[in-house]
Amino acid sequence: MKKSEQMRSMIVCVDSYQDGVPKGSFSNAYLDETVSFESLTRLLTGIENRLEEMNFPQAFESIRRFETFAKSEPTEVKENMLKRGKLATFTVRILFRQNTSWQGYLMWMEKGREESFRSVLELIFLMDSALSQTSSVDPAA
Repeated sequence: MKKSEQMRSMIVCVDSYQDGVPKGSFSNAYLDETVSFESLTRLLTGIENRLEEMNFPQAFESIRRFETFAKSEPTEVKENMLKRGKLATFTVRILFRQNTSWQGYLMWMEKGREESFRSVLELIFLMDSALSQTSSVDPAA
């Protein structure tokens, strides 16, 4: 995988999905650590913060915030891309950050299926669709 593809790809590991609330972790080859999340908001803001830290892909528009966000250069490539979620694992490949949203591809690793998304809302619907299918099949969910 090319360096630019590694930078724009986040591995999202979902360990549980109850009442529409995903819990798990995400990582990127350029992040030093795996980041845990316990809600959809934490997942999305966590990914956005990491994209801002790497400054890649560059945002078409600035996110409006009450505070300033410090940017830094990407760190050395890490081999943390092999982790799997207990319930599902996704690769979120963000190609663009335009109109204060994300555009790219979502790959459902367990099923080998990939769909494009044109906004974060569409990304949420795709993940919910996959997780709802997995939750209804998995007796432990």
